[in-house]
Amino acid sequence: MSEFPLNYLTGYGSGASAIAPLTRGLIAVSLGVIIIISALILFAIFRRRPIEQADRIVQANTPLSWIYAGAGLTVAVLVGLLVWTLATMAAVNRSNRAPAIDLEVTARQWWWEIRYLDKDAFRIFTTANEIHIPVGEAVRIRLRGGDVIHSFWAPALNGKTDMIPGHINVTWLRADRPGVYRGQCAEYCGKQHAHMAFTVVAESRDSFDAWRARQVKGKAPLASEPAAIADGRKAFQSHCSVCHTVRGSLAGGAVGPDLTHLMSRAAIAAGALPNTPGALAGWIADPQHIKPGAKMPRLDMSGAQLHAVTTYLATLN
Repeated sequence: MSEFPLNYLTGYGSGASAIAPLTRGLIAVSLGVIIIISALILFAIFRRRPIEQADRIVQANTPLSWIYAGAGLTVAVLVGLLVWTLATMAAVNRSNRAPAIDLEVTARQWWWEIRYLDKDAFRIFTTANEIHIPVGEAVRIRLRGGDVIHSFWAPALNGKTDMIPGHINVTWLRADRPGVYRGQCAEYCGKQHAHMAFTVVAESRDSFDAWRARQVKGKAPLASEPAAIADGRKAFQSHCSVCHTVRGSLAGGAVGPDLTHLMSRAAIAAGALPNTPGALAGWIADPQHIKPGAKMPRLDMSGAQLHAVTTYLATLN
């Protein structure tokens, strides 16, 4: 799959495709204003006149038509940009078709809780920091602010939408081509604001359906699981289950991300680390060193306990 960074100048979805031309237009107008003003300042600096001549020019009754013309041109440009902006906002927020998927995304300090909704309660599940969608289909997202004001922004697919505690906003995503799109919180939300990323994985409908079918399933203990995994599961329940959920097990915490299918994700800690065994162990051992201020505390596990927990987590795919 292709990877698309935080690119707001080129759109790969219906929303971003409408916003990108406006963005380029605003940049062009801003550059034009800078160039004109800079040219006038340089003209005034280098076109010097004797002091006596300058006094006569100031005292003369010179016409002000050029000022009126400049003001009129400015107003016309601003009105044109206003109309263009309002039309773009209306196009981005309007959807003429029913959504293929409904999601609920809750922003927290500093990670993203993603809940896939469905009329069938058995098909509802929760994941974190990684959104999967089918290519070319409209996805409606209900945005909730969990603690402070955040902002949901996947610039290659759509504009940003604020997430305000106690209020629900709605945004839409549609990816025109498969790939992994980078997203980011775009509203300063505290110490680890810069480390609050997410990804949107756009894939074929068949791939998405297969991924969703795997995510719906829980991870109940096996009747005859290896001793190392059983020990790890017990260690996880002792140290981590107050905050984290693993569906199908005794772990039912709701403070941190749902870890039922942790190993299916490409990154951990909201994009701060790749999802590798070493990074996972380092994150569990000392999360405050990696993301100071995060809600996950340092648990001071022994080496044996840490190895047991990481061994168990490696089975959560």
